[in-house]
Amino acid sequence: MGFYTRFGMRIFGELAEKITSYFSDTADDLRKAGFELSIQEYLSMAILTSFLVFIFEMLPLTFIISVVTKGASLFSFFSAFLLSCLFSALIFLLFTTYPRAVIRDKSADIDRALPLTTLHLFTIAQTKLPLSRIFRIFSRFVGGETKKEVERIITDIEVFGFDVNTALERAIDRSPSKNFRELLWGILSTNKAGGDLGVYLKEKSSTFLEDYRRKLYEFSHQLAIYIEIYLVAIILGAIFFTILTAIFAGIAGVAWDIISVQFFLITFFTPLVAVFLIIFIKSVSPGGE
Repeated sequence: MGFYTRFGMRIFGELAEKITSYFSDTADDLRKAGFELSIQEYLSMAILTSFLVFIFEMLPLTFIISVVTKGASLFSFFSAFLLSCLFSALIFLLFTTYPRAVIRDKSADIDRALPLTTLHLFTIAQTKLPLSRIFRIFSRFVGGETKKEVERIITDIEVFGFDVNTALERAIDRSPSKNFRELLWGILSTNKAGGDLGVYLKEKSSTFLEDYRRKLYEFSHQLAIYIEIYLVAIILGAIFFTILTAIFAGIAGVAWDIISVQFFLITFFTPLVAVFLIIFIKSVSPGGE
């Protein structure tokens, strides 16, 4: 626990404890997001941050509003008070929703790699090694959030002394990815029933790969639409605008103004739209690349 968290617990710990029952979902999100904080510690830090925002905003806002309203001090004070309360509430709301955003990012990272990682796990399971040993080897071949999840399973087994089934149950409870939880549930059920883990993982990897192919097929059609929109609306639109404005500039005699607009369009606007398009395509692509 850092100094800021300890300071928040010392001042607002009792208040945070009283309201923890209203944030049971946030407590679950903290666990799945991998935050090493209790819900009381996290809420204390959120309340402290909101309080500091209120304190440091109150005086500047009062001054700014009084200048704008030309000395209406009482109105300025109450307006600044209400705005500070609003900003503080927004900060607190951001704290309570931030773990969920982290979960979404982690889940997306795991899901993107899941088809190939399941195939790796199937290959290792063919060796018929003990399940704990399979996860130990598997951790060397994966990266990102999947590696972290697998390493936590190994830590539960080798450091905390849990058996492999209990370690899998704990991993299922805290995993941010629904698909990864389903995979672990299947592994756990197969292991408890004494079934063939290789057969289960082969079927599961085939399912994930088929789903990945479907997403790639859908994305290829979407990508064609995005490119057509970009070429027609941006590239051809910019060319048409340049030609049209050049004609009107010759007629109206405002060449310098038109040249400035054309320069901005060609030098800044069109490349900026291209950059945003690249970022958008990367964000919606199944592989995240």
